[in-house]
Amino acid sequence: MADSTPESNALREAHLTLDYLLRRMRHKSDFPALSGAVTRVQALSDSETENLQTLCDGILQDVALTHKLLRLVNTARYRRADSDPISTVSRAVSLIGLAGVRNLALSLMLLEHMPDKAHAQQLKEAFLRVVMAGTLASELCTRRDDAEAAFVGALFRNLGPLLVAYYLPDDAEQIGQLMQGGPDGQPPLSEEAAARRVLGLGLNQLGVSVGRLWSLPDALLACIVDPGDTVPNLPLAGRPDRVWWLASLANEAADVMLKTEPVDLAPRLQALEARFQVPLEMASGELQAAAGRARRRMSELTDALNMTVPGGSPAERLLDVWYVDAPQGEAVGAGPTPEALGLTESPDDGALPASPPEAHDAISILGSGIQDVTSVLTGPFQLQEVLQVILETMLRALDCRRVLFCLRDPRAAALQGRLALGEGGDVVRNAFRVPLVHARGETPDLFAAVCLRNVDTLIADAAAPAIAPRLPTWFRERVQAPTFLLMPLVLKRAGQPDAVLGLIYADKTEANSLVLDEQTLSLLRTLRNQAIMAFRQATGT
Repeated sequence: MADSTPESNALREAHLTLDYLLRRMRHKSDFPALSGAVTRVQALSDSETENLQTLCDGILQDVALTHKLLRLVNTARYRRADSDPISTVSRAVSLIGLAGVRNLALSLMLLEHMPDKAHAQQLKEAFLRVVMAGTLASELCTRRDDAEAAFVGALFRNLGPLLVAYYLPDDAEQIGQLMQGGPDGQPPLSEEAAARRVLGLGLNQLGVSVGRLWSLPDALLACIVDPGDTVPNLPLAGRPDRVWWLASLANEAADVMLKTEPVDLAPRLQALEARFQVPLEMASGELQAAAGRARRRMSELTDALNMTVPGGSPAERLLDVWYVDAPQGEAVGAGPTPEALGLTESPDDGALPASPPEAHDAISILGSGIQDVTSVLTGPFQLQEVLQVILETMLRALDCRRVLFCLRDPRAAALQGRLALGEGGDVVRNAFRVPLVHARGETPDLFAAVCLRNVDTLIADAAAPAIAPRLPTWFRERVQAPTFLLMPLVLKRAGQPDAVLGLIYADKTEANSLVLDEQTLSLLRTLRNQAIMAFRQATGT
């Protein structure tokens, strides 16, 4: 006889709800890309080199995410006032750090595909509140590494509610009604209790289950679970649970900011700060000051993501900065000036920087990439960093399927694939092997001939009768690109034979679709020459 105890029924209902939600997530047209992107960013190897390449490649496969990430890293929060705009993900990684870009990418992935539905305005308000929580958490940290972890931790605390709001709007509305008080004068329920009544499981459990599906790390899964209302009465510095309570404070503060009239905000924030002051070791007034800075960052973020908020809506309270620190009893706007709050914008960084160029503007993208490489070469650099920026610039400017760099293997006198970006990059990278030394009477294949003659070559149609027989077997069987570009890297040495250092390869999916005018080709050659210059500086040749 089947077990029908209340506990077993509740467990069965929880499983049914989770299965239903996962089916909705799989069958929504936009979610598989989001889930795949989250998984790709998390599934990084332990190798620092592979992390850089894998992360950049994963981000670049989502064009919209690439553009939004670059817009975000060019805001005043991340870019120094005296630095050039950041136009490549590779450059962003080198300046902000691998963990910083990874966390920013995760944040944008969580929000990327959520808006533009029938209940878009309600969702937009929910998402802005979530991002405000993350921003507040990061503003309450003094170290950038801690700030990025706090941002993502506070953001993902809301994973369960976000998923229900997006995929199960009717259930979300019912949960909201129970939180206001049930019919017949029933007392209001907490969000977690209301979710259990409607869904059969709490939002914490729901968020953790989906987080495991996304392969989120254990530290982030721990942040999803609300630790409760009993705030510790001892300092938590250096303890892993500090970020849990920081996420709690940030989310409660974001709620207060969203739901409180400006004139009443200061005392509410002061009372909230008093609860968390001991465990988080906050100075008096620190939460209100962080709220001011967070509002400025939220304004930058909404500009970067092209999000608009209706005037007079609760969400607008998350963007305005002029009333943040109005002292208790004073009129709105009578508190400290923006200058006193550190919100002044200097002449150097008063305006948001120009947005990175769009993907179709090849000349602008190539020009910006050349500037990025120039900036890298003026100081200490790693050779892979330069090559990564060059490949990414070409991938975006030419709208390629993939780009590849081959490096000479001196032991075998052959070029071997080393770095690849784009679709199937790993497979293509492993396939590429171009021998540079041939037996007497042996005719070099097309790739070897291009390198040995040092001639930039665009193959418009690889199936053309004059071309197909000269393609190596490995290319025909494992790469099969209908059109591609070859740009050798050759080091010229006085009194010695020229040395083939490497080869840059780019392809597209349709014959005759890779078309280069003189200006584009000239900029591509400048990028290639910068790669040679980087080799010279790195090797002292």
